[in-house]
Amino acid sequence: MMVWRVAGLAVGWGVALLWATRGGAWLRGMSRLPDLRRETPGRGRGRLSVIVPARNEGKSVGAGLRSLLASKGVELEVIAVDDRSTDETGLVMDALEQEPRENGVRYLVEHVQELPPGWLGKPHAMARGAALATGEWLLFTDGDVVFAEETLARSLAWLEREGGDHLLVVPTGIAGSAGESMMLPLLHILSIWGPRLWRVADPDARDAVAVGAFNLMRRTTYAAVGGWERLRMEVIEDLRMGYLIKQAGFASRVVTGRDMVRIRWAHGARGVVDNLTKNVFAAFRFRIGLMVVGTALTAIMCLLPFVGVVIGAILDLQVRDRAWLWPSLVSVAVLTALYWRYRRFADPGGAVTMLWLPAFPVAALVFVYAMVRSMVLTLVRGGVVWRGTLYPLHELREHAGPLR
Repeated sequence: MMVWRVAGLAVGWGVALLWATRGGAWLRGMSRLPDLRRETPGRGRGRLSVIVPARNEGKSVGAGLRSLLASKGVELEVIAVDDRSTDETGLVMDALEQEPRENGVRYLVEHVQELPPGWLGKPHAMARGAALATGEWLLFTDGDVVFAEETLARSLAWLEREGGDHLLVVPTGIAGSAGESMMLPLLHILSIWGPRLWRVADPDARDAVAVGAFNLMRRTTYAAVGGWERLRMEVIEDLRMGYLIKQAGFASRVVTGRDMVRIRWAHGARGVVDNLTKNVFAAFRFRIGLMVVGTALTAIMCLLPFVGVVIGAILDLQVRDRAWLWPSLVSVAVLTALYWRYRRFADPGGAVTMLWLPAFPVAALVFVYAMVRSMVLTLVRGGVVWRGTLYPLHELREHAGPLR
């Protein structure tokens, strides 16, 4: 019994130490990131081409495109790419060509009818859009992203002043249901174990990142790293583009800016699970052993603190033994601080984030389920199914780059 007690306490304090060190570094580091809202409004120099690929997003693509077309202070062209949609996506894109615009934005629509062999749909659609672009700057975004009218001008002005080649604006997550309100803080907190956003600008650090909602780069940078053709069979193409840019020695930057870039990443907890099913196994480079280890560690890190609180409270009441309680309380305290700080990046009109802290173990169980589901379904199906297309696993593995 003594051996098990010592082992359990060692694991509990190990988990607490990891949460405290990584969580503390994240809280300090994220507070140092520049805030785009503090950028002096002005006209961004150079022409910007925004490429918006969309497949079967007829209900949301209109709002995103209209927000781009309403942008101020930048010489802009918007290229909407309809990627083989079977709903009204293409019709919505075409209808926007007839709407009056007073800011001189150039707008064109490209319809993709067939997907060539050896390509995933989204990288192909973005490559098609980039081939039509005429701007010095390229912004790749998603069809369901909504922009503030000064986001693009502020982004260009900041990049030009800082001398960067690539920019990520941390998106503001929108939760439209209880399931999303439960899951989004968890996903944000788990991101602290990924690239350290405040170290991305450091050329000596390995940290690199990009997101599909806002991936802005110089046209010359895009060409130098091989464009989307180099990532034509990459499921997490946005993250990998950030890796290629940093690896090639270009200056990558990260800024915050609440409400500057808004996105509803998924609809409901089921939508979150579906998105994770596509992405998680790919993030582990389709390696079964690595995925199993990652799933086990995620379960331990997320669930043990709350299990420890329950066990520690029971032991405290029965035998006055608080040894199990203290490490779990340390972990929960760090999670509480992370939830509190997450409000800076969350939708200000959404639910109070702190109210969802007690649901963290439930959200963690859903996430672990999604991890297992991602690997099992990919192996059973023989590939990744996304928006009606099956991409064979052997091709995805063949083109998968290194983990970092």
